[in-house]
Amino acid sequence: MDKLETAKSLLGRINMPLRQQSTLCCLTLLAMAHLKEDTPWAEATNEWIRIHDIISFIAEYYGVKYAENSRETFRKQVIHPFKTAALIEDNGLSTNSPNFRYRITSEFLTVICSVKDNCDSDKESDALIQFLRMHDTLSDIYASKKKMQKMPVRINNKDFTFSPGKHNQLQKAILEEFAPRFAPHSECLYVGDTIKKDMIKDVERLSSLGFEITLHDKMPDVVLYREDKNWIYFIEAVTSVGPMDPKRILEIESMTSNVTAGRIYVTAFLDFGTFKKFSGRLAWETEVWIADMPDHMIHLNGDRFLGPR
Repeated sequence: MDKLETAKSLLGRINMPLRQQSTLCCLTLLAMAHLKEDTPWAEATNEWIRIHDIISFIAEYYGVKYAENSRETFRKQVIHPFKTAALIEDNGLSTNSPNFRYRITSEFLTVICSVKDNCDSDKESDALIQFLRMHDTLSDIYASKKKMQKMPVRINNKDFTFSPGKHNQLQKAILEEFAPRFAPHSECLYVGDTIKKDMIKDVERLSSLGFEITLHDKMPDVVLYREDKNWIYFIEAVTSVGPMDPKRILEIESMTSNVTAGRIYVTAFLDFGTFKKFSGRLAWETEVWIADMPDHMIHLNGDRFLGPR
């Protein structure tokens, strides 16, 4: 029995649905275990890997080529079901981080390493029997582990959770540290998550303020509205890209030309070191807030302090 057939048999034995016993799923499993056609099953590994690496491995060692733009297919048809079944896990970073990776769980790696070429025999390995006995418990453990990695955040007096990662860490700080200090009694009209892009998106309220939103518009990371002052805050949370430079100001102005509320443009950073990297690109007439120094603002406004331009 060749590697592909054995992988299919293994997925069947752990009761994966037929859809997750497909050639795509089998090849992904082999790539994640770093198993070439002539590599013994006992030498399987569970090193961290990207979907790009999976695609490259399959093309090089199994001669099946998938386009780079098929990564979403891998996520939906393989990665998500495998994670739910506790076959694989991710490293808990933001999904848009260049360091985001997946790997086979240690429990399932033990099962893979126990596979023999006669995997279709009636005798199950002790590792497989143990995995099946523990399967529901393992699924709960990995689901709980993922839940624990999420960051609780309070938005508009309601509880939400952000996916892990520096960008969401900064957005959480904006909502819980910046807003009470510099936008008291404000309402969050928009904030995204690295997974759920429009976690909060009050289209009705935004439209009433004059926003013209299309599918192609890139909203600022956080939009706050302070009704008592009739001020609207456009805030970019910057960890690696996207400060309030002159180009970004023009982009926001083009989608808010009918907004009559006073506009405040803010770039937020986690620390002073990140601020220094972008300081030369920041537009005049904007504000800077640094999470490490939450009680202070940097005003790029000459004789003006926080307020609409």
